[in-house]
Amino acid sequence: MITKEIREQYTVTVGIECHVQLKTHTKLFSSVANDARDAAPNTLVSHICFGLPGALPVLNKAAVHLAMRAAFALGTEPQKFSKFDRKHYFYPDLPKGYQITQFDQPIILNGSITIDVNGESKKIGITRAHLEEDAGKSTHPAGKDYSLVDLNRAGTPLLEIVSEPEIHTPAEAKAYARELYLRMKYADVSDANLYYGNMRFDVNVSVSKTDTFGIRTETKNINSFRAVEKVVEYESTRQIEELEKGNEIIQETRGWDDTKLRTFSQRTKEDAHDYRYFPDPDLPPIVLDEAHIDEVKAEMPVMPDEWRERLSGLGLDNAQTNTLLDAEVEEETYSYLPIIEEHLNNKDFAKTLANWLVNIEIPYRRDTAAPTLLKDVERSELYGATYALVKADKLSSTNVKALILDVLSGDVLPESIEAFASEKGYIQVSDEAEIAKIVAQVITDNQKAADDVRSGEMKAIGFLVGQVMKASKGKANPALAQKLLREQLNS
Repeated sequence: MITKEIREQYTVTVGIECHVQLKTHTKLFSSVANDARDAAPNTLVSHICFGLPGALPVLNKAAVHLAMRAAFALGTEPQKFSKFDRKHYFYPDLPKGYQITQFDQPIILNGSITIDVNGESKKIGITRAHLEEDAGKSTHPAGKDYSLVDLNRAGTPLLEIVSEPEIHTPAEAKAYARELYLRMKYADVSDANLYYGNMRFDVNVSVSKTDTFGIRTETKNINSFRAVEKVVEYESTRQIEELEKGNEIIQETRGWDDTKLRTFSQRTKEDAHDYRYFPDPDLPPIVLDEAHIDEVKAEMPVMPDEWRERLSGLGLDNAQTNTLLDAEVEEETYSYLPIIEEHLNNKDFAKTLANWLVNIEIPYRRDTAAPTLLKDVERSELYGATYALVKADKLSSTNVKALILDVLSGDVLPESIEAFASEKGYIQVSDEAEIAKIVAQVITDNQKAADDVRSGEMKAIGFLVGQVMKASKGKANPALAQKLLREQLNS
């Protein structure tokens, strides 16, 4: 068992390599369909995927375009010159005997993203990001003495994003992975579906008592933010325990058991020279001019960090902001952030609207998976009219939620939100004379609570207000009810 004192003697260093599947229609070097999720084995293949003699790759222009967008999402610009190389290794799912990738001159260099952990911001550098093709997939049937190879994924376009070794805690690793996911989703370069492997994380971990990095291990193919965090937790602890026993850390590739929450050894880790990189003679370099780069830059959408800046004046906490950022890319038919942005000139309304979205509409969508036939402009009108009713003391917080959900679950926007609310019984009563009668009856029916209030036990007034709300079937204005209770009890 590693004590806190021993752990604090070590510096944990983490670097993350993320493979992002680009959302092109076809593969990186052939015209075969790129979506292999539901395809039978070896049906989305061509002579390029099989590496047949004489097969020549042709670069997918759309993949280059998406890589350029990714560069801007990572806080940098695409390189004007990049080239493809061959990375040699010998696995059954790689018929050519080499993978086409980018080695010393990738399409993206020197980016960065900023993460937030426990309220503190930290910038994590991006060393590089390069285009490459995926390999096929080997499967090993249980109880059999053979393996099967499926080449449907062979040639799938990937962008491998490599971080600087500037991550030092499990929480930072998780925050980095999550922010990278948001950047790729907002830039619309990938579906980024972790379940289907559209984003996979390789987590490199080392520990050291000095300024020199320790021997690292690489845990491959992690497909959740939680697992990224747990890999760093487990692997850093395992390495410290090994070193404290006097053992050496082996540079190796490890797998992750998500059930047992532990890594396991797979194979020794190769170094770059083992792959015998050299320029691919079948592919010309990628050459981008300034005009093309500016054109892609101009088409970039608002990114998560910019949205955070726009929302910063509303006083939202990190959890609320993150909920909005996640929901914006989860939904394809309607938006959240642009609706808030429309009303930033009214800070109180914008903050109220953000709270309604986070606490009412977004949970409703996630819990029911319910579509809406309302357009964004109609939803904006709904929230504006609801806010006006609240400011006029015509809606309680409970009835705000009921009204919003009632309208969202309908097919059309009511012609008048106030008339609809009144018809449904959501409008609260602010008629002082009417509420005064109810208050008098509540005091008569609850003499002990009334006497408690008179003797200074003010907690009892909350009970009495609740009884007024119950007697009025939730329609009484609670603030007015409390005012009248105090007046009648003190008279």
